[in-house]
Amino acid sequence: MNGDAAHAGDGAWQARGRPAGLVSRLVAAAIDALVVAVLGVLLHLGASALVLVVTGPPFRTLDPPAWVTAACGTAIALGYAAGSWATTGRTAGGQVMGLRVSARSGQLLRAAPATLRAALCLALPAGLLWIPLSRRNASVQDLLVRSRVVYDWTPRSPAVSAYRRTAP
Repeated sequence: MNGDAAHAGDGAWQARGRPAGLVSRLVAAAIDALVVAVLGVLLHLGASALVLVVTGPPFRTLDPPAWVTAACGTAIALGYAAGSWATTGRTAGGQVMGLRVSARSGQLLRAAPATLRAALCLALPAGLLWIPLSRRNASVQDLLVRSRVVYDWTPRSPAVSAYRRTAP
């Protein structure tokens, strides 16, 4: 491995522990929105398959009222975000972008603050726009829940990396 390739990721490691910026958090949120949408589609297809098993052919997808779809989507998004933050500190988008959500102490958020933060993120997505104005890159949600989002990449084993520069 040449010297440039060996140090290519050093910038990312130097940022570790620093407050995450607006763009990283927006990209993570977009990835999470895609994950929630896929989970919603899978739930919809699963419910339709269950109806097929109970009532028999032909297969047809359910057509629930808009309020049911909205309620299910909200429940999926809340459970996904709050559960991720309370158990690992990361959603899928956070993992991809190298972000970790925690209490200001650095500990994982407890279930209630994680759920409140998820609800605030859903109800007030524009709260992210406070990040560039904050000295510590805090969103409105972070200020209200006393959370923080930092860069925290997890090391990848060179043995399993898809981007090896030398032959095995």
